Amino acid sequence: MGGGGVDGAIHRVAGPELLEYCRKLNGCPTGQVKLSPGFKLPSNYILHTVGPIWHGGKSGEPELLKSCYRTCLKLAAEKQLTSVAFPAISTGIYGFPSTHAADIAVRTILEFFQTLTSLKRVVLVAFSETDLDILQKTIAKYSNT
Repeated sequence: MGGGGVDGAIHRVAGPELLEYCRKLNGCPTGQVKLSPGFKLPSNYILHTVGPIWHGGKSGEPELLKSCYRTCLKLAAEKQLTSVAFPAISTGIYGFPSTHAADIAVRTILEFFQTLTSLKRVVLVAFSETDLDILQKTIAKYSNT
C-alpha cells in the first residue's frame, strides 16, 4: 500500500494509479500473491506478496516465506511471463534472518524450475552488499544441484 522499503519505492515509481488499484485488491494474505498492472514501471505487472514477520521461526514463518515465492512463480508462469524479480522478502523491517531467507528463496526457485514453465529468468535483488554476498554464497551452494 505504498509504505516504506521496497513497497514504497515501487509505489513512488509506478505512480499514484498503483495505490488506487491496490485499494481495490482488499489486501493480500501472508504467503499469497495478487497481481496489478505495472503502471509507470518498466514491467507489465507487479506481483504483490506479503512476507511473514519473523517471530523466531516457530510460527510457520519459513513455510509462509516459501509460499510467497512459490505463489508468485506460479502466477508468473500462468501469465506466461518470461522473467520476474524478487527483493529479499521479509528481511527488512519484518526481521527474517537474511541467510535463512536467501536459502528459502533459492531452494524454492530451483524447485519451481523442475517443472515446465514460461519463466526464463528470475532476478534476486539485494539491498545491501551484505545481502548480495549472502545471495551469492547461497546460489553457489546450490549451483551443483
